[in-house]
Formats: sequence, structure tokens, C-alpha cells
Amino acid sequence: MIIRLAGMSVRQGCLLGLLMCALMMGVALVLQYVYGLTPCPLCIGQRIAVLLAAFVFAIGALHNPAGNLGRGLYAGLAALASVLGLAVAARHVWLQSLPPENVPSCGPGLDYMMEVLPLWDVLSRVLAGSGECAEIHGSLLGMSIPQWTLLGFAVLLLIPLGMLAGIVIRRR
Repeated sequence: MIIRLAGMSVRQGCLLGLLMCALMMGVALVLQYVYGLTPCPLCIGQRIAVLLAAFVFAIGALHNPAGNLGRGLYAGLAALASVLGLAVAARHVWLQSLPPENVPSCGPGLDYMMEVLPLWDVLSRVLAGSGECAEIHGSLLGMSIPQWTLLGFAVLLLIPLGMLAGIVIRRR
């Protein structure tokens, strides 16, 4: 699969990445607005990572650089956003796997923290997760929503890795 992605143009790779981001955000919004699942702080962090990757992919698709420098830049930034989302999703899955007595207690709401605390403190508390992040709200095919999101970020990461592989293959 990586080799097939390596043969794509920057625009094709970025459009594929953008499509994957749209799919991930679409599912998140359906879960929120159709099924009434309120996103926890880690879910919001994952959404931010998807939006960052989507932004990079959109700019890359519009720019469509011909050289390896542009290809590497967009692929590297998209990979960074994907790894960020992967890390937040992994943290979320880990929190859900904890025994109930080890789950962190619920803290103040995100809106309140944004009003009262400096941004860095809010980010560190959000990424630490809380009790609400450990709740499992159903599953599909035996996997929780954060597990599916983790899988989504892993698939998303393949796209910029394929774009980076294209640089290596072209240099041979």
C-alpha cells in the first residue's frame, strides 16, 4: 500500500488524506449530533488533530508542489498531525482500559478551564484525560470509539508516509 501511495502526486495524496479526515470528522459529528454523544476533552483533542491534518492536506492539494521539498514538507506536517492524533487516541484507549479504581477523577469542564486557566495548563489537563474520558459509550465490532479513532489515525498516517516514501523511490 505504501508503494502505491508513493506513486501518487502530491495533490492525489493530499486529496486522499483530506477525504480520510472528512470521513473521520463526519463520523465524529454524526456521533455527536445524531446519537447525542458529547465529546470528552480527549475526543476534542483528537478532532483538533484531524482538523490540523485536514488543513495541511488541503493546503498541499491546492499548492501541489512539484519538488521533493514541498512533498516532504506537506507529508511531514501531515504525519506530525497524524502522530499527534494517534498519541491522543492511544491515551484515550489506555484510560478506558484502566480498572475503575485507577481512573482519574473528573475535573472541571473545558469551558470553565478555558476561562480560568492559562492555555498551557488547559492543554496539559485535557491531555491527561479525566474520568469522563474513561467511559465507554458503546462499541462497534467489539471496538470502542477511541479504538476506532486510533485505527483511523493509523490509516491516516499511512498517507503521508507513502508520500515520504515517494521521495525515497524517486531518488533511486
